[in-house]
Amino acid sequence: MAAARSLLAVAQKFSGIPHEAFVFYDGLVANNTKAWWTEHKADYDRFVKEPLDAMLAELEDEFGKAALFRPYRDVRFSKDKTPYKEHQGGFVGAEDAMGWYVQISRDGLMVAGGWYSAQGKQLARWRDAVGSPNVTTLRAAIAKAEKAGLVVGGDVMKTRPRGVPEDHPDLDLLKHRTLTVEKRLGDPDWASTRQALTKVRGLWRAMTPLVEWLVDHVGPFDDGIPPEPQ
Repeated sequence: MAAARSLLAVAQKFSGIPHEAFVFYDGLVANNTKAWWTEHKADYDRFVKEPLDAMLAELEDEFGKAALFRPYRDVRFSKDKTPYKEHQGGFVGAEDAMGWYVQISRDGLMVAGGWYSAQGKQLARWRDAVGSPNVTTLRAAIAKAEKAGLVVGGDVMKTRPRGVPEDHPDLDLLKHRTLTVEKRLGDPDWASTRQALTKVRGLWRAMTPLVEWLVDHVGPFDDGIPPEPQ
């Protein structure tokens, strides 16, 4: 996922994601027009952008510099001409299409991460790594994420890759063309307090072994990492 602009430094300390942030997106879903957005832009800045900026600024020392995505949709090649995204996300990139993610929408707070888009040599490296002894540490990383309540997802083939036997012990992983984890937290009472920061940090930490494994073994879009030991 490519973020459009760098996160601006903020002076205020994170104090929570206000309930009004989720109400804002509830209204946007019902009225996704330029007129409604213009009328409620101050609410977006106050209840969505500023709290997310503050949260990500406090996470920066541990995870790295984050970026917020542009709130505007690219409608040039889409049949859906609604102008605004119905969520806002912040992303810390660890490698091409890999990293940690947090999102606000009408459904509440969501935390996610992993590998989002297979390009270049990434898919071939993924399959090589899953077919190597390093699959053991991958499964341990996935288990840690799942223990924290994160749900494994991604782009998964309905059939097995060509040349992979039906009884391959890691067929479930080889079917993945990307690998992500996520947890939907909703809008509990603690979301509007600093506990939201604690929750996001804890979930990001739980997925960090997975993110680091992906960086080490799947790597960038182009050349840059050695072949897997067999």
